[in-house]
Amino acid sequence: MRLQALTQDHLVVGTCILIGLLYLAFRLRRKLEDRRAKHKLEEAVRLELNIPTSLHPVIDPDVCIGSGSCISACPEGKILGLVNGIATLLNASKCIGHGKCAAECPVDAIKLVFGSSERGVELPEVDEFFETSREGVHIVGELAGMGLIKNALIQGLQVAARLKATIDRSAGAKNVDVVIVGAGPAGIATAVGCRAAGLSYSLLEQDTVGGTVAHYPRQKLVMTETVDLPYYGKFGRSLIRKEDLVGSFQDVMSKAGVKVHEKTKLTGIDGTRDNFLVTTDRGVLSAKRVVLAIGRRGTPRKIGAPGEELEKVAYRLIDPRQYAGKRVLVVGGGDSALEAAIQLADESDARVAISYRRPEFARCRPLNKQKIDAHIKSGRVQAHMSTDVVAIETATVSLKNGTTEKVANDFIIACLGGELPNEFLKSIGVSIRKHHGDKPMANPALTQKARVNRGGRVATAVFFLVGFLVVAGLTYVGIKYYLLPRNLRYKSPEHRFLKPSGPWGHGVGILATLFMLLNFIYPLRKRLKMFKGKGSIVPWLRFHVFVGIMSPIIILFHTAFQWGNQLATSTYVSVVVVVATGLVGRYFYGWFRVDPDDAREANRLGEALSRLVAALSPDWIQFAETRDRPLHHVLALASAGPKLPGSLPALFLKMPSEALRVGRGLRHARRLFLEKAAYRDFRAHVQEFRRLRTKMQFHRPFKRLMSAWRSLHVVLAIVLLALIGMHVWVSIRVGFRWLWS
Repeated sequence: MRLQALTQDHLVVGTCILIGLLYLAFRLRRKLEDRRAKHKLEEAVRLELNIPTSLHPVIDPDVCIGSGSCISACPEGKILGLVNGIATLLNASKCIGHGKCAAECPVDAIKLVFGSSERGVELPEVDEFFETSREGVHIVGELAGMGLIKNALIQGLQVAARLKATIDRSAGAKNVDVVIVGAGPAGIATAVGCRAAGLSYSLLEQDTVGGTVAHYPRQKLVMTETVDLPYYGKFGRSLIRKEDLVGSFQDVMSKAGVKVHEKTKLTGIDGTRDNFLVTTDRGVLSAKRVVLAIGRRGTPRKIGAPGEELEKVAYRLIDPRQYAGKRVLVVGGGDSALEAAIQLADESDARVAISYRRPEFARCRPLNKQKIDAHIKSGRVQAHMSTDVVAIETATVSLKNGTTEKVANDFIIACLGGELPNEFLKSIGVSIRKHHGDKPMANPALTQKARVNRGGRVATAVFFLVGFLVVAGLTYVGIKYYLLPRNLRYKSPEHRFLKPSGPWGHGVGILATLFMLLNFIYPLRKRLKMFKGKGSIVPWLRFHVFVGIMSPIIILFHTAFQWGNQLATSTYVSVVVVVATGLVGRYFYGWFRVDPDDAREANRLGEALSRLVAALSPDWIQFAETRDRPLHHVLALASAGPKLPGSLPALFLKMPSEALRVGRGLRHARRLFLEKAAYRDFRAHVQEFRRLRTKMQFHRPFKRLMSAWRSLHVVLAIVLLALIGMHVWVSIRVGFRWLWS
């Protein structure tokens, strides 16, 4: 007995030591990750890469729980990181708006916006159906800020579905229902969607099929994701060359029977919704709706230097061989500029140089940076870093870096991105808005998540029903046996079958163990790349909670509601503790979570109460200060907000006495009001104001506690896995004698 007790004590002590060591290791790892993320953010600020250029995520620090699932979701690499336990955009300049981070967030702490307070982004004003300020004219794709191929394709299909629902096909004969301008990804998807919807259309393209993609450098690798297109099925793959992508577009159009009018340029749109006259350089079309999917390639961003009107200046690389033996300067530091310089160096004997206004190439993909650095190191490409083009002449170009230097030059290729065709849009009546990160944008990556969230109640009901049926079935099999006193169970004819070491007990134990291991699918879903994007993360989390709640209940049937050895008891207690810590972290945090609306409502109430207190007579204020402390306290609360301690324990100790003081003060405040209704409004405002302000102050220390709590939950889960393994090993060695007896 003494040896058994000693062994049990060793097990408990060893488990506690293991938990402590794992917890310290986990927190140390988090601290190192936090330090690396802070260093990366400081480096981005130093290089001026912390300001996003287009669509990007904004993380609400009061809502984010630091799960980290968003970090590995981005296809562009680790653009996000955890800083002080909060997801933070570390390299904003590389963010191109995939939206995967928002789709992966289990608490909806991330929203996608255009622009920032430091740098606004001008875009056409469109509603949730992509309709502009001119009724009947829709804009999709790159022109609307969605540069990603997948997003452009989805938008095209969505606008086609909207047109199907809103176009009255019986209202007179027209040439076509829809005129689509631009045969890039968005335009092609719109045409295919219209074809599937039974709408007549005319697809116009001023150049060739493919839009901006068709003008990428030869053999350029393009990243996209699969999208289901009518008539075609799954379109796209993770990496595809430009030529293959354009060929796939042709294949889609062929299978869908989509025709395109190439070399047809839009010049104007007249008329109104349902009665548009679309003017092109090849004639006039009448239509009920117009969809602009024209991108920005027609308006490249200019260098802004004297002489750029010379013929030697181009804005994209078409054929490197045309620059054979020439001195070529590429201007820019993004992927398009680097790819042009690399292609010139690889496929021609031109003397290549590159000018960039920053000291380092940072707004580019790692592979492009690796290639350009190798060319610069070998001397194949000459780099002029931290320089601006200030003048362009026939045989030279002037670069300024403190001092101005003239460089011999025959051609310039400026890869500076595109600008919004403002003048054209204004001429057709489309309003432009400058976004400063103040308006959430529609995100195709969130469409599936929204559908899943809407079906959340149904899924919860299904889980509840399944759990109830499982427990009811297990109870039905052995209810009579389980109700017997423990010392009488061995006399029951069902004892050999239902006891923990019997066929039923072991069978339930095996199934319970396998079922419990399903809990680890959710953390794998969050962390492993191979699982990213496999549906919304919400149902995975919901299933994780369901398995966690059901596991200890099912295990009770395996044990026949009795305890045997110390290892089995420790394993079960560990299961309960892990589930309890998970539920506390999942639901308690949700109860105390601060939403942006809470802060706005608290500010509104505070301003209203401050105005009310300021309107009181000075006599009442003096009376409250000198003779009525409870009344003075509630008036001070109404004008300045509650003053509560910063630490969580002190806050808990302070809250009861604070509530009593506020209650007394509100009773004393009755004399300030002639009407009961006015007093009741004042009392309700003060109580709600205090509740929100206390919640906000309580939230931040509680959030720090929850961060440590979640770390404990992970560590306990790892220890539980070890205990399960030990329990299974002991069961196999000792408990499976019924198999061969």
